[in-house]
Amino acid sequence: MCPLSDKIMKIAIDIRSAEKEKTGKGWYTFNIVKELLKLDRENQYFLYTAHKDKPFDSRQNVEYVCIDSSPSKWHFKVLKDLNQKEVDVFFAPSSYIIPAFASKKLKVVLTIHDLVAFLFPSNHQTRAVIIERLTLKQAIKKAAHVITVSENTKKDIIEKFTYPNEKITVAKCSASKTFLKPIPEKDLHDFKNKMKLPDKFILGVSTIEPRKNFPNLIKSFVLIKKRHPDYKLVIAGKKGWKTKEVDKALKEFNLHDDVIFTGYIKENDLSKLYRLADVFVFPSLYEGFGIPPLEAMSAGCPVVASNISAMPEVIGEAGLIVDPKNAYKLSDAISSIIENEHVREMLIERGLRQVEKFSWTDSAQKILNIFMQLKNEN
Repeated sequence: MCPLSDKIMKIAIDIRSAEKEKTGKGWYTFNIVKELLKLDRENQYFLYTAHKDKPFDSRQNVEYVCIDSSPSKWHFKVLKDLNQKEVDVFFAPSSYIIPAFASKKLKVVLTIHDLVAFLFPSNHQTRAVIIERLTLKQAIKKAAHVITVSENTKKDIIEKFTYPNEKITVAKCSASKTFLKPIPEKDLHDFKNKMKLPDKFILGVSTIEPRKNFPNLIKSFVLIKKRHPDYKLVIAGKKGWKTKEVDKALKEFNLHDDVIFTGYIKENDLSKLYRLADVFVFPSLYEGFGIPPLEAMSAGCPVVASNISAMPEVIGEAGLIVDPKNAYKLSDAISSIIENEHVREMLIERGLRQVEKFSWTDSAQKILNIFMQLKNEN
């Protein structure tokens, strides 16, 4: 590799979450890094991974650094390598461990997606709560700049950590353009048959865990079934933790034949699922952002979602937002879309306009501007 000129920055990024089966933070990392590499062909990028996978195109200014180590030692081996390479900026899009233990001379930019470990610890995995509480406070103290994905999370950070407003940049998430692409009717038909999907269904998409509030969605579905017995509920996403409440609700209301769990669905197939659904419901109790509603709107599926945390900011007037703890209000909102074609068409039209307000390219440009600003501060 040729010696780098003084004008070229060395930028290191932890890309582990961008590999394999991705959920919220993984899609964020994948799309932001993909756009950064499109925008910046001058600075040198070191992409740190624990696997030999290469999710991004290789080229002259991109070097993969595979650290083969146990998870407990991986971060410290990366820190050692960062020091040896004398990188200018380390970007942590999904983990706080390296930022927490980094030396003061390393300029760290980290993304804070949410403060669920601090604000709603009972709705988060115990191990994750402990790690985030131990590392995030230290990471924020050392951070040269903080990126958040919503104004709501920025507000939470300022209130919780009294972090300076001017050192926080909001770079919002977006939906992949895949969800905007038309899909031939035959492909939709074939996918529907392959997955054995019903003709009429309400859709939920997320990892199954307490914060996603699926037991209450199931309760609201009981009310919907009384008015619309021909409908089913489809939930797409891998099982997370504490799923017993979901199983309990299914048993209590005898809904095992009416609620379909698909497991994890890849992006191209997920786009088909949104297009086949009559309504998409996102009843989460807390979100730093929430990408699935934007995906649904991109695919032309009307949205019902929570009226708390970042959801109103993401959805605006393009969906129906209600109290996620109130099963009656959830069922009323869902039924209003099922029963009223005018409401349905209006929400679809508004949704397609709403998604235009979000762009991975714009958010990546904001982050790149931060990198350049930090370089100029030397």
